[in-house]
Amino acid sequence: MWNRRRFLGFSTGMAAIAVSPVAASASGDQSTQPRASIEASDFGVFANAPVDQSSAFQAMLDEASDADMSVFLPAGSYVVGGIRLPARVRLVGVPGATRILFNSENFLLSGQAGERIEFTGITFEGGRRSLSDSVRGLIDLSGVPHVAVDNCVVTGSGKYGIVLAGCGGRIERTNVATAAEAAIWATDSSGLQITGNIVRDCDNGGILVHRSAIGEDGTIVSSNRVERIHAAHGGTGPFGNGINVFRAGNVIVASNVIADCTFSAIRANSASNIQITGNNCARSGETAIYAEFSFEGAVISSNIVDGAANGISIVNFNEGGRMAVCSGNLVRNLATSGPYPADPPGFGVGITVEADTSVTGNVIESAPRYGMHIGWGPFMRNVVATGNVIRDVGEGIAVSVVEGTGTAVISDNVIDKAANGAIVGHRWTEAVTGDLASSGGSGFPNILVERNQVS
Repeated sequence: MWNRRRFLGFSTGMAAIAVSPVAASASGDQSTQPRASIEASDFGVFANAPVDQSSAFQAMLDEASDADMSVFLPAGSYVVGGIRLPARVRLVGVPGATRILFNSENFLLSGQAGERIEFTGITFEGGRRSLSDSVRGLIDLSGVPHVAVDNCVVTGSGKYGIVLAGCGGRIERTNVATAAEAAIWATDSSGLQITGNIVRDCDNGGILVHRSAIGEDGTIVSSNRVERIHAAHGGTGPFGNGINVFRAGNVIVASNVIADCTFSAIRANSASNIQITGNNCARSGETAIYAEFSFEGAVISSNIVDGAANGISIVNFNEGGRMAVCSGNLVRNLATSGPYPADPPGFGVGITVEADTSVTGNVIESAPRYGMHIGWGPFMRNVVATGNVIRDVGEGIAVSVVEGTGTAVISDNVIDKAANGAIVGHRWTEAVTGDLASSGGSGFPNILVERNQVS
């Protein structure tokens, strides 16, 4: 192991030393080693060594941090654990070939209040071993303004895969799989971007964007592929979601492909000013896309939902949930069964909305209960449902006519093959009117029903 004096002498002369051919090119392949970097072997850290190398690995990172240099790890396996990341870490490996293996002692990597932590081209393997109470994930970072995890693999965490608390930066082109909790858990973020990753086969969640209290967050979650997310902890919605946004405002969830989640593909709880756009959601076990509880402002547009218990729900006006645009979505192939016994009115609903919401230009097909559900008991206000196509459903549109409801406009929709009526007034779950598409909503001055085409 080099001492500090020898290391500083080495780093002073680095600019004059030719680099070896092993670092990332613009395409992500490794072709030349980054300049101003050191090799692990210079610090007694060797690929495929048959022993635990934690002590040497820790010293290497500490020395590199002091000199503000990156570290190159050649292809091979490195058995380490209990590594406390210093202020500056730039760890570069050969994608798919450089493997850091957790040695089952306490934790793998933990960093707090660092300046800059970057991992490129590294595979982190947890082997589903237990982690100590002091950490939440295989990679656990807190208070780091710049984090970059790029072209890595994080697999087999005994808790979460990657945890970022109070961090900014990016996670991109990274494969996170088989975590015992969720793949990525970001809390109280600042300028975080989670883009182009693959998340698979996690026990309780995919990508979580949370805050400790309701507030602006601004995380962007885009172009990820999320699939086979389970809910080992059970419950009725906190677990088993592909992308979960909780109390985090101003978040963008866009252009993700999400499939086979036990609960929701995308679930936003108390998340104001959220945009959920252009996502492809297949085979969700419960409601595919959810905006619920205490939110103000949601845009849910241009998504595809194919297979779910419910399609899109924008609800909980009773908790302050209001103000949304739901437009241009395609929802089809819904079921009346879900992962738990359903609360009223049950599963099998295409789109549900309650307050201060415009529902336009959506196509809903094969919703066995209702194509669209407007309001719940007295919780309905200022809803416009126009220009939608609804076909092959139980009821076309179910609208609340309980005393105390606000205004609804239901116009210019095409409703085809609605077995139990095109537009029907409900008191909670009970259908209490004839078909309002025929009567024009007479008897309910707060509900305007006109120019709907029924066949």
